[in-house]
Amino acid sequence: MTQGLFRYDVTACETKLITGNLGFVAQLNEGRHLKKRPTEFRVDRVLQPFDAAKFNFTKVGQEEVLFQFEKSFGDDSYFMKSAPITVADCAPNVVAINVSPIEFGHILLIPRVLDHLPQRIDQESFLLALHMAAEAASPYFRLGYNSLGAFATINHLHFQAYYLTAPFPVEKAAMQRIPLAEGGKKSGVKVSKLMNYPVRGLVFEEGNTLNDLADVVSSACIWLQDNNVPYNVLISDSGRRIFLFPQCYAEKQALGEVSQELLDTQVNPAVWEISGHIVLKRREDYEEASEASAWRLLAEVSLSEARFEEVKAYIFDAAGLVQSHVEDEAEDALYAPVPVAPPAVADGCLVRQ
Repeated sequence: MTQGLFRYDVTACETKLITGNLGFVAQLNEGRHLKKRPTEFRVDRVLQPFDAAKFNFTKVGQEEVLFQFEKSFGDDSYFMKSAPITVADCAPNVVAINVSPIEFGHILLIPRVLDHLPQRIDQESFLLALHMAAEAASPYFRLGYNSLGAFATINHLHFQAYYLTAPFPVEKAAMQRIPLAEGGKKSGVKVSKLMNYPVRGLVFEEGNTLNDLADVVSSACIWLQDNNVPYNVLISDSGRRIFLFPQCYAEKQALGEVSQELLDTQVNPAVWEISGHIVLKRREDYEEASEASAWRLLAEVSLSEARFEEVKAYIFDAAGLVQSHVEDEAEDALYAPVPVAPPAVADGCLVRQ
């Protein structure tokens, strides 16, 4: 910040918790949409080839790069203050600042940056993101992913992450466990669907290992992108809980099905907005923000119930999951996560009222 690398001072942005059952978080950031890099590709195709002529992360200044993030050679995690970047075996995974931040510590995780990978999840990249969440080991640190067509603005593989010392509303939403047949339980992954939340989504938890969890969720993501279904992903709970949202807002925009009232807000609902941290561009929207207005916006993002169930069936097939139709009251019960008091953090992470 002292070097002037950010496009604005995010600490000067007003933030408030919206009264209501879910506790949506609203931020007023009046200049972000004007200072943020514009989207340079079609919004109707989830998979598009990498274009070196357009902005990508090999063009960021070296001063924006924070560190390299790689697998260690033993069982322990460690930090090397000064070490050469090695590219003999593979391109480095780098972490850089987001010059248009939303919150404290807003960074970009860029897998194999020199390989020019398009914005497309695979098992290796998704496992890397889970490892970053696990290494951060903080309930305040979440990673997010936006596909093309779901408001990713750069077609170069990357995840975003930042700290927010408030629960995301989606983390507090009720879920309904989807019972799995024995053949679908080998990975140890449990699957639920969100209930009474404006955007329909799936929640993946636990797993015998991070690899198992990454295998299941990345298989779901691969089916979505291969079948041109835009989607967003939130990685929470230090990599142990993953929210997957197939969405259709850009498609509705193109078809003229979004109201002018919502279009006027200029909010593009990507992973952070869908999860409940809503960045607003106009003071009037910020001052009038309510749970009802947040719900109204996010409901436009969601697939219809019929389309969601259709997509869910395809996702289960792609991930090797088999839904059990045996009635089980314990499995079928609605539940919400029990809040756990997190450890203290620096004042810089606090939501500003």
